[in-house]
Amino acid sequence: MPKMTVRDVTEIVGGLAADGITVWVDGGWCVDALVGRELREHADLDVAVSRADEEALRGWFGGRGYEHRPRAGESAWNFVLGDARGREVDVHVFEFDGQGKNVYGIAYPAESLTGRATLGGLDVHCVAPEWMFRFKTAYDPAPKDLVDVRALAGRFGYALPPTHSAI
Repeated sequence: MPKMTVRDVTEIVGGLAADGITVWVDGGWCVDALVGRELREHADLDVAVSRADEEALRGWFGGRGYEHRPRAGESAWNFVLGDARGREVDVHVFEFDGQGKNVYGIAYPAESLTGRATLGGLDVHCVAPEWMFRFKTAYDPAPKDLVDVRALAGRFGYALPPTHSAI
């Protein structure tokens, strides 16, 4: 399985930012950014993007050889883009109304997209730590989720729920 490297992530996120497209790093790479180190290998990069920037994001990736990769359970607001090298970006589209209420796509609370961290020397927007912990503990964990949740708990002092405390 191809892996997404920190260099890939910083090139993507930095390249998007240079072209005026803001994304919030989510998932495992968000955890790495928040705790300040790479915890494990990653198969993809999860990003959140405002619906207002979705077309520009698709164009940016399309210009770099990324194409839609159909997946079971995908939707207009949650889809995967991949390139010929096997790198994949899992895109989560959202939209807030004028009062900050989610009205489209992935139901991010507005306050969840207030995180800032550094990843590979690049300052990135990301899911805020308390929300990343909530999101990662909201479902039965895979082994990689246990790694992520334990790291967040250790870094930010969160109590591990029983479902995530097994060794």
